[in-house]
Amino acid sequence: MSVQSRRPNVLGAVGGFVWLAVIIVPIYYVVITSLRRQEGYFTDNQLLPPSNPTLESYALVLERGFLLYLGNSVIVTVATVAVTVAVSLMAAFVIVRSTRWTARVSFTLLLMGLAIPLQATIVPLFYMLSKAGLYDSLLAIILPSIGFAIPVTVLILVNFVRDIPKELFESMRVDGSGQWRILWSLVFPLARPAIVTVAVYDALTVWNGFLFALVLTQSPENRVLPLSLWTFQGEFNVNVPGIMAAVVLSTLPILALYILGRRQLVSGMTAGFSK
Repeated sequence: MSVQSRRPNVLGAVGGFVWLAVIIVPIYYVVITSLRRQEGYFTDNQLLPPSNPTLESYALVLERGFLLYLGNSVIVTVATVAVTVAVSLMAAFVIVRSTRWTARVSFTLLLMGLAIPLQATIVPLFYMLSKAGLYDSLLAIILPSIGFAIPVTVLILVNFVRDIPKELFESMRVDGSGQWRILWSLVFPLARPAIVTVAVYDALTVWNGFLFALVLTQSPENRVLPLSLWTFQGEFNVNVPGIMAAVVLSTLPILALYILGRRQLVSGMTAGFSK
């Protein structure tokens, strides 16, 4: 090994520490701010831990309907991810295995959905959901979220299913397996890393979704977590520690989801792109 190859990468190390600071500092600020009192928030040093930490902000968050908003977010996220993954997996299987021109056209139309910005559809969605009697309901958030999540989910799953050897499909077909059997016994187990990856991605997108919840719902009982932050904004002031406590609590479910699926998530990051 040459002397040059053993030189420490100082520039890379500095860049790594800078990037680590960019990630850690905001998280640190959110956590320590959630432990402050509202009275001393503007007088204390914002980057130092509070001298008298308290959980009053967390208690206030729970008292103001946080569990209701959490339940609504869980319902919206689980329903959206379940339908999106199920429909997208079946669509990816048909697109990859079918030789009909309709499959290629359908895939092209799905890819065109990636070019449609969410903001451009909010007025038509508001009109259609109002006419359908779904305005101010959780379905008003779930249905558009599914529509916008399907294109990218199908794209990822199609690229992964294409990497499954054709011999495995032919072997199961020779054994007399039908399409549903092949999908459940072959495609689903082998595509599990990609499924977990898109499920976590879709869940994170829906969990943090704000525009659909803001425009398509109105009553407090149908609020989701991003809208719950409004309950800490008064006419003349904002309860910053309360908002930070709500942010910390709303992050915990997604963090738990990532911890549970991190192995599959890492293995699925590059799934389907080897060819």
